[in-house]
Amino acid sequence: MAGWPILEVLEAEELRGVLSGARRRRYRRGEVVFHRDDPADTMHLVRSGCLAARVVTPLGSVATLQLLGPGQCFGELALVRSGNRRTATVEALAASETYALSSDDLQQLRRRHPEIQDHLLELMADRVADLTDRLVGALYVPAPRRVREIVDDLAERYREPSGDAVIPLTQDDLAGLAGTSRLTVNRVLQQLRRRGQVELGRGRIRVIGPGASARPG
Repeated sequence: MAGWPILEVLEAEELRGVLSGARRRRYRRGEVVFHRDDPADTMHLVRSGCLAARVVTPLGSVATLQLLGPGQCFGELALVRSGNRRTATVEALAASETYALSSDDLQQLRRRHPEIQDHLLELMADRVADLTDRLVGALYVPAPRRVREIVDDLAERYREPSGDAVIPLTQDDLAGLAGTSRLTVNRVLQQLRRRGQVELGRGRIRVIGPGASARPG
């Protein structure tokens, strides 16, 4: 079972009680967990799968803000800021499972364990830093390089014991993460495929070899 840093202060028995009281939710690929501006009353702990937090830009394109996997949580921001509205749409990119923790349960945990408040602050600071890096990259790093760097980062995240990495994302997903067009993503991936660094499949990208880097030599 995935472990969640936000709950690491809990003893095993209390953790089991929290999870048993949470709603266990399963999502199919493409299913939306919630939409931006929906009322917020739960925080989700990711048990398995892969999900994406997204927003629609003023030009109508979709920007992917964050990928979420086992051991991570999402939805907590809306529970600790005024308004209690979702700030992004979260969609399952693969079959996924979460534990949905109610706002009341989260508030009780924060009262019993003040350390959780510190973790929430650290989590939000990390997200601000990540979004700042993404913004700087979008403004100053050429799109092909952004795509290669994202493939590299995802390869480390999805590395298998064999040394290869299977990234469960479509080219549209990568385009949303890189802030560029699907055409640019396809061009970069085809270059990497010709070099033998990746294999392309439907809805997934395999990065070859334990030492393979998506960046050109």
